[in-house]
Amino acid sequence: MSIMTQTISRIAGWLALAFIAFVTLSPIYDRPSIGNPQLEHFAAFAILGLALMLGYPRRMLPIVLIVIGSAYMLEAMQLLTPDRHGRVLDALVKAVGGLCGIGAGRLVLAALQDQIDRFRKLRGQSAG
Repeated sequence: MSIMTQTISRIAGWLALAFIAFVTLSPIYDRPSIGNPQLEHFAAFAILGLALMLGYPRRMLPIVLIVIGSAYMLEAMQLLTPDRHGRVLDALVKAVGGLCGIGAGRLVLAALQDQIDRFRKLRGQSAG
């Protein structure tokens, strides 16, 4: 994976986390909504996990800890706001979404590595 792609993925991942934190902790009337809240939670954390995995391909354990930790931490922090409520189910949906995003990132990285290996093999055969 190119340095440019990794850099863009890193920026996207950290911006996604910042946006998720803002939306999670903002007053309920400021929260954007596009439909099913559980689907929104799942998708937001899936994007977060995917972006961080593509940005930091050799750092899976810290990414898992960041994604799961932020899911539970942000949900717990909602208990500090007067108009929000933290729920274990919401945190679980967020964590599962994040893990699915990380898994998708690993699949993308494996597919890219497979393409690189095939290219190198073909290039090696044509050179020989």
